This record gives sequence, C-alpha cells and structure tokens, in this order.
Amino acid sequence: MTTAYSNPDVAVMPGVYAPQQDSRLLIDTMRNLGVAAGRRVADLCTGSGVAALAAAAQGAETVTAFDVSPAAVRCARGNALSAAANVDVHLGSWARAREFGPFDLVTSNPPYVPHDPANDEAAVSTRFGRPLAWDAGRDGRLVLNPLCATVRDLLDDDGVLLLVHSEFAGLTRSLGILGDNGMSAQIVAEQWIPFGPVLSARAAWLEQTGLLQAGRRVERLAVIRAQRR
Repeated sequence: MTTAYSNPDVAVMPGVYAPQQDSRLLIDTMRNLGVAAGRRVADLCTGSGVAALAAAAQGAETVTAFDVSPAAVRCARGNALSAAANVDVHLGSWARAREFGPFDLVTSNPPYVPHDPANDEAAVSTRFGRPLAWDAGRDGRLVLNPLCATVRDLLDDDGVLLLVHSEFAGLTRSLGILGDNGMSAQIVAEQWIPFGPVLSARAAWLEQTGLLQAGRRVERLAVIRAQRR
C-alpha cells in the first residue's frame, strides 16, 4: 500500500481500501498496453472497483470484478452504478472467478505487504481500510502464491494477466511460479513511490527482516504481464 491518488469517480466506504498509486500504475499500464478494449475482463481483489471501472472506460466488452470483502463488494457495486458502468461485482476470490471465465484479461492489485502478526507497532488505522486489503503474511505472498499458480486457468488461449507487485513480496518468485505453471511472464512497468501509511508503520520491521535498507522510505512497484504458453 502506497500513497493515495485522487479519483473523483470513485467513492470509498469505511473499511474499504482506498485507491493508491499502485492502482494508478495498474490502470496506466492497462491503458498504455491497450489490452482492455473489446476484451472480457476480470478484476481480482477489486476493492473500490477502481481498476474494473477503468477497464470499462477503456472499452472492455465485459468486466467482472471480485473481492472477498462484503464491504468492498458493496462499495464497488455502488461505484459502478454511479458511473453507469457495465461492471458486475461478485463476492469471492480467483476461485469464484473460475465460474465466470475464461477471460481475455485478468487484472489484480492483491494484498502483498509482508506482515508480522506479533508486531503490534505495525498496526495501521482502520480509516485506510481493513488489514485484509494489504496484509499478506510474513513474506507478502499469502495471496500471490496461489494466484500465480492458478491464474492460467482463468485465461483464454490468448489471455493476459496484469499483476501489481511490490519489491517486498518477491518479484522474481512470482515470475518463477507463473513460468512453472505454463505462463510467459515479464515486468512491463515500474515506478518508485514514497511510503504510504501501511509501509511507514511497517518500516522498522522491514528493516529488521533485511527487506528494507535502513532509512529508505520509497518502494519499487512493478506490473507483471503474463500470457499462456
């Protein structure tokens, strides 16, 4: 979770992850690659629905969004209604998405922040959302591992995955898991972002684990593009 950016078309309810710069990087990459127009799109871990709405605005044929948080589902549905966007939002994870696939494009900004459950100093105010939206286990891969291992099953033959990723959650590992599961994967966009509230609260612990150099307070974000082989 990084610094916020302003999006007047998206309302955020209490307890829902507000759009951050990682969402913007995903949306900009989707636009720059031109992979949404005319495609059947699934947005996993949709949160407020900001990426799903962007896919619709970029001309997607259909957009189906998923989140495991009931509050996020309500929020995303409200934003789709307000924007008069053709976005269907469902409660569930990538496993539920299988019921609606295959898709031409899968986008995801999943939880990826490493987390020590015993570290009370890393707590973050709930006004930024629920920890479910960013905490992803000690290595940040609680969602990334199963997602990278199974996302091929969601894609059509020429389907594309766009996955937002933090340096702190093992970019090389995700590329390897995708490759081991029949995907050709590469990094197609990168950006350095100042720490937002979550990483700022977790910085001391990240330094202790060796994931973060002492005193550094910027994060490398990346977008992985993967396709079926």
